[in-house]
Amino acid sequence: MASRNRRIIETDLSNVEFDTSEDVEIIPTFDNIGLREDLLRGIYAYGFEKPSAIQQRAIKPTMKGRDVIAQAQSGTGKTATFSIGVLQMLDTEVRETQVLILSPTRELAVQIQKVILALGDYMSVQCHACIGGTNLGEDIRKLDYGQHVVSGTPGRVFDMIRRRNLRTRSIKMLVLDEADEMLNKGFKDQIYDVYRYLPPSTQVVLISATLPHEILEMTSKFMTDPVRILVKRDELTLEGIKQFFVAVEREEWKLDTLCDLYDTLTITQAVDWLTEKMREANFTVSSMHGDMPQKERDAIMKEFRSGQTRVLITTDVWARGIDVQQVSLVINYDLPNNRELYIHRIGRSGRFGRKGVAINFVKNDDIRILRDIEQYYSTQIDEMPMNVADLI
Repeated sequence: MASRNRRIIETDLSNVEFDTSEDVEIIPTFDNIGLREDLLRGIYAYGFEKPSAIQQRAIKPTMKGRDVIAQAQSGTGKTATFSIGVLQMLDTEVRETQVLILSPTRELAVQIQKVILALGDYMSVQCHACIGGTNLGEDIRKLDYGQHVVSGTPGRVFDMIRRRNLRTRSIKMLVLDEADEMLNKGFKDQIYDVYRYLPPSTQVVLISATLPHEILEMTSKFMTDPVRILVKRDELTLEGIKQFFVAVEREEWKLDTLCDLYDTLTITQAVDWLTEKMREANFTVSSMHGDMPQKERDAIMKEFRSGQTRVLITTDVWARGIDVQQVSLVINYDLPNNRELYIHRIGRSGRFGRKGVAINFVKNDDIRILRDIEQYYSTQIDEMPMNVADLI
């Protein structure tokens, strides 16, 4: 019987139109969701005022113990969505792992840990980031002490389960964040390996920007009658972000334009997506790329968060999951290669009602791409006004 149900679910999901389930209730305020008092305090202390579209729809079914598939991208508030659901159902009196969160990169796993600890600030919650590239002994010590939530990458998490340092007997929920990215990075086998060790009644919450066949196959194996929630593109947080373009006739003029622009800005917040050449123009900048040792990347992120470095140069690889609250301006020195990446880049700013500004440097042959992005997101990107500094 179970396998027949699974087949039905798979057929339903492979529908091209992935729509939100009909029975999903939209709850407009955090107060009405039915959250515990100490968690509500943490939510408001974190700076949230009103739930985003995905939070209004997905927190409640997660709290009720339903399996959930949320199709959502960066900038929608997805991390806080499952974090709130996770914190609501924890029994902090029991110092055992009750929730396991898997994500594709170490940075994202640490980011999630920080969000859990911040939102759960009044709950005495223990949350550990279980990631590769870190001291194995420290991992073992933390896990032996007892962690309510473990946020990690599939390889290290599976290793800890196999070594029996991460006990799975009390796990009630598995969260798969950016599931499509995990599959792209070749984590499929490890995810299945981890899943096999979990209690059969484990609730599964899956978040993915896209829903390729492999994801649907996974949901059919891991889930029972899941609630489906689609956050459509026009609900992503381009809202609250003022977008502009600067026409630059030649590639080599972009740097001068950038330096002129940066001189006019009096903001203390960081500027994202610039180029190495700013150093030559005597600007203090950091850069981050995938070949860097983990320690170095951590140190750079720490500097950037604390404000020691005002500029972080990075690539699309890091567009997902680097959520720095103070970022108010993103400059696309080059337009992204595809329009889907645009939201990942500028989804950094303006999250959850915070204002932000995105400025795109556009050569003549980029105008077509810019108009395509405008149309795709049903948004407007105007030429940059002289008083742009006042808007930030």
